[in-house]
Amino acid sequence: MKRSLSDTLRELSGVPVPRFVGGNTVTLLQGGDELFPRMVAAIGAARQEVWLATYIFHDDSAAQAVAQALIDAAARGVTVRVVIDGFGSIKSLPAVRAQFAGSAVQLEVFRALDRWWAWLQPGQLRRLHQKLCVCDAPGDAGGLTAFVGGINLIDDRHDLNHGWTDQPRLDFAVQMSGPLAAHARAATRAMWARAHLARHWRSEFAVAAASEHPVGETMALLQQLRGPAALERAEAADDPRPMRAAFLVRDNLRQRRVIERSFVEAIGRARESVDIAVPYFYPGHRFRRALRLAAQRGVHVRLLLQGKVDYRIAALAAQAVYDELRGHGVRIFEYNPAFLHAKVARVDDDWATVGSSNIDPLSLLLNLEANVVVRDAGFSRQLAARFDEAFALSTEVAEPMRSGLRGWATRVVVAFCATLYLRIAGITGRY
Repeated sequence: MKRSLSDTLRELSGVPVPRFVGGNTVTLLQGGDELFPRMVAAIGAARQEVWLATYIFHDDSAAQAVAQALIDAAARGVTVRVVIDGFGSIKSLPAVRAQFAGSAVQLEVFRALDRWWAWLQPGQLRRLHQKLCVCDAPGDAGGLTAFVGGINLIDDRHDLNHGWTDQPRLDFAVQMSGPLAAHARAATRAMWARAHLARHWRSEFAVAAASEHPVGETMALLQQLRGPAALERAEAADDPRPMRAAFLVRDNLRQRRVIERSFVEAIGRARESVDIAVPYFYPGHRFRRALRLAAQRGVHVRLLLQGKVDYRIAALAAQAVYDELRGHGVRIFEYNPAFLHAKVARVDDDWATVGSSNIDPLSLLLNLEANVVVRDAGFSRQLAARFDEAFALSTEVAEPMRSGLRGWATRVVVAFCATLYLRIAGITGRY
């Protein structure tokens, strides 16, 4: 069926504002070993639609299994739409395109970099970093199964820069069913539509210009895309039924700071404990202040960061704030058995988040991200157990990282590089 500009803009503008919705089932999954078989099964059971968005879609056996499930679904008449990031998948993109060639899978690339001048285009530093997959559930009218988290489509033991490792990286996702899965579908549709419009905007606007009411309909949809702004408080409890959860996106359109605000507000309410695991950690002043104040009022604040480093500049950025946070009572641990890629947190026993967002300028101000926040004691206990396992395998930072002139110089250089990167990306103001 031929698409119209109205179809594309409607998908772009359909992402709901964040609110807590009850009646969901949310299952915690650790690593691709737990995620990929469930994802393949859900794609295999889909009867009408599959939507998938990812930063990395590799060509190893783990990713190929998911790709084959998508091809098989499209072959039996399911509408399958996939969007992958042009930078995250730049090495594997030719292989992925070749695998989907000749199939009915509708593949789009978000900000492709297959032409040299593409690197000079505005906005190339703003990448699609979400990891989402949504399938319709057979036998349940309107039912959906959604997968949200930080796990790319690549084997857990395969690192793009360091090759194969013995131990799988530490990473998490969730499988959801219930009302909130529709929010994930809307976000994934929006990402696919955004990439589709970027590639086909000339033809779609030409079709719109020839319609009976081209200006009015298009302007109405564009206005919907621009506003209203996202809710200032993503933590508003709208539906008391368990399991209560909210789907949060950072999209550079209507919802720019909602993930960061959700973290800061939850930490600000903490009474007993805050646990955060993230590979790339360079928080802004509001986030650091929330952590400091929580620790000062007696909350047990623990950070789980990389011990086995993949990017040296990212490690330096994190280490630049170690001494400041440790000086106020925040405990910092470095995970050593394997690469850490998890982006999870829990506050007390009733707030937990799993998603794609790091706690650094790229995720909080530039990239397109997606997190699920769960307000359920049982889910929080499950995540707490995984945290305890990871902390037991980690080493606590007990000594100052860099004191004196060397420490000052490191902090200055890191701050300068972060500010310069943000200015190039068009972000002004204090981080």
